[in-house]
Amino acid sequence: MAEGDKPYRLYRGGRKKGRVPLGSATRQTTQPARAPGSGARRRRRWGLWIALGVVGLVLLALVWGILGYRSFASGVDKANGRLPRGAKAELARRDRALLSEPTTFLVIGTDGGRAAGREDANRSDSLMLVHLDPGTHRVSYLSIPRDLRVEIPGYGSSKINAANQIGGPALTLATVKALTGLPIDHVVVVDFDGFKELIDAIGGIEVNVPKPILSNRFDCPYKPARCAKWEGWRFAKGKQHMDGRRALVYSRIRTNQLDPSDTDITRGNRQQIVADAVGDEIASLGTFLRLPFMGDTLAAPLATDLSAWELGQLGWVRFRSSSSLRCRLGGEPSSLGGESVLLGSEDNVAVISMWLGRSAPLPPPKGTLYGAGCTRR
Repeated sequence: MAEGDKPYRLYRGGRKKGRVPLGSATRQTTQPARAPGSGARRRRRWGLWIALGVVGLVLLALVWGILGYRSFASGVDKANGRLPRGAKAELARRDRALLSEPTTFLVIGTDGGRAAGREDANRSDSLMLVHLDPGTHRVSYLSIPRDLRVEIPGYGSSKINAANQIGGPALTLATVKALTGLPIDHVVVVDFDGFKELIDAIGGIEVNVPKPILSNRFDCPYKPARCAKWEGWRFAKGKQHMDGRRALVYSRIRTNQLDPSDTDITRGNRQQIVADAVGDEIASLGTFLRLPFMGDTLAAPLATDLSAWELGQLGWVRFRSSSSLRCRLGGEPSSLGGESVLLGSEDNVAVISMWLGRSAPLPPPKGTLYGAGCTRR
């Protein structure tokens, strides 16, 4: 600026205050210069951190899965040791690619346990065939009523639940094979206590109860004075969380005082609902996250021939299943020698075909309390 010049402009009306605007050349020289390629380097740094984060998460999931599998495998080894040798001889000896071929296994729920009076009990309180088909992404359940009168190989006619008391899982498998004419690939056995422990180990299950229930009076949880006035177990309609004891009670109810059509044979549907809920919970992300800490506990209540790897494969098939088919065998109620039994009918043959997906599923005939049939879910 020349000497004597003023940093303002002169107008007729006088001076105008304020800073003198600088020229464009001056403004450009005041801005900091950016190094060529700095933005690209910054983006590459962020990309590197994101890639490292993804790799870290994958490695963490892998390590977590290995730890969980080892814990689970430890419990499964014990479960394999609890299955009697004779049971394995009754299983179909065929190599199955569980991730791509249909698999059938029998679930035997016995009435044994540690409670007083149940130490020597070994009848099958629940019998359920489960068919997993990776090709259709469907899991199919077939409940066999415990009072169904059948031929027990080597012992004559009796209720099917007697087979397990007489000859354990091996004779039960032989009886179910003779009844259905089907090969059975695997077996899982659990008693009352094990059933409760399994459900408690996974943190309970969510069950949608279709209608209100007031059960018959069994296993009263109160002192004798209160039990004398106790009406039975109650279940409200709707979705509810159940722990092991509650789920066991729900599965065992034989009479609903609020609905005479709810009988011993319809409880098979409740058992299938519970089995479905257990499968959902075992295959959930929450169980996977807790597997390193409770994998051993998860398999400990069971007796089975399935290895940890096979159970893992079945779990994956179950996780991918998008539908279920719930079937039951039926018959006509009768009495033989003072014992209440269920006499099977020809409808049971048709239901087995439905259960295998060879024919369209049909529900039990209307107006029948003990009819056989299938329903989709």
